[in-house]
Amino acid sequence: MNIMIQRHITALALLLPLGASAADTALEQRIERLEAQLETMYGNTQTASNQEYQRTNFGSYGELHLNKLNNRNGNDKDELDIHRFVLFMSHEFDNQTRFISELEVEHSDTGSSGVVVLEQAYIEYTLNEATNLKAGMMLMPVGIISETHEPPTFYGVERNPVETNIIPTTWSEGGVMLSKRTQNGFTIEAALTSGLSTSASSNYAVRAGRQNASKALAVDAAYTGRLKWTGMPGLELAATLHHQSDITQSLDATAGAATLYETHAVVTRGAFGLRLLYAGWKLAGSGPAALGADRQNGWYAEPSWRLSERWGIFARCSSWDNRAGDSSHSRFQQTDLGMNFWPHPDVVVKVDYQNQRTPSGQSEYDGINLGLGYQF
Repeated sequence: MNIMIQRHITALALLLPLGASAADTALEQRIERLEAQLETMYGNTQTASNQEYQRTNFGSYGELHLNKLNNRNGNDKDELDIHRFVLFMSHEFDNQTRFISELEVEHSDTGSSGVVVLEQAYIEYTLNEATNLKAGMMLMPVGIISETHEPPTFYGVERNPVETNIIPTTWSEGGVMLSKRTQNGFTIEAALTSGLSTSASSNYAVRAGRQNASKALAVDAAYTGRLKWTGMPGLELAATLHHQSDITQSLDATAGAATLYETHAVVTRGAFGLRLLYAGWKLAGSGPAALGADRQNGWYAEPSWRLSERWGIFARCSSWDNRAGDSSHSRFQQTDLGMNFWPHPDVVVKVDYQNQRTPSGQSEYDGINLGLGYQF
């Protein structure tokens, strides 16, 4: 199936509450239109060159953020930012083989703090109806928003801090991944990829170790396995285990293996939604232990309510600590309250209020975030 239409169907399933008749009707109509588009694209007879062109598809997502946040240390954040502009491009070589990619611009201007980064670029091969093989640069199968993070698909202007600082989304690696779906609702995924490369200079923070397959050190590979169950409508349960033999790519003799444990649940019951996630790292070696970075963990709970097809409200409690192994107070906490408005299923306007509680001496940002996002 056309990859961009797959993205639309996934986004619709996330946005429209199950069990609401009006939403169900709108969803069915949208899917029928997308299926008709597919039939038009691939069912008619055209020249070989036109057929080849129609197998190549483009899309995009992006988000504009306005942050008005007070910092107790005096360095307030009053900032307008094109946070992300992403281009999708895919090509279907035949019914079994396809190429998928994402190119991202962050903060719009590479002359200042902005960057241009390749987020995905991989070949996907369908072995049979239930089994796919990916090879190339891909998003890691960890957490809720790592693989599906287009702005209309989640609440809140900024991505949640646990899946930013602990997992860490967006997390891309180069390698291979095998995915198999079973008839009873399970999906089993196994990946062999490049790994992180963190160091003592960043207090062994896992987010600082992302290499994005850019001349990435590949001394120590990483192994990832995920078991996900979606056998009941409106429910997703998943658990992931990720292991790397040396999280510093053998550059630090005082550090060693690292293991990530992650589990989450996504519940949709009528207008009610709930996301729950826990993730925790264990780092071996005297170096991480001396800084308290031998344990890094976090969790969040996010209930939400769809007031209508276009309006939704949410609350989120988050807690994370990248130095949870020490005895000092190093845990961050954040509460978010806000609202999403979808004038169209693929366009969203967001507003939320965030309140942080941080360790002594750390920046603590409290205030309002406004956001505009889209996908197509």
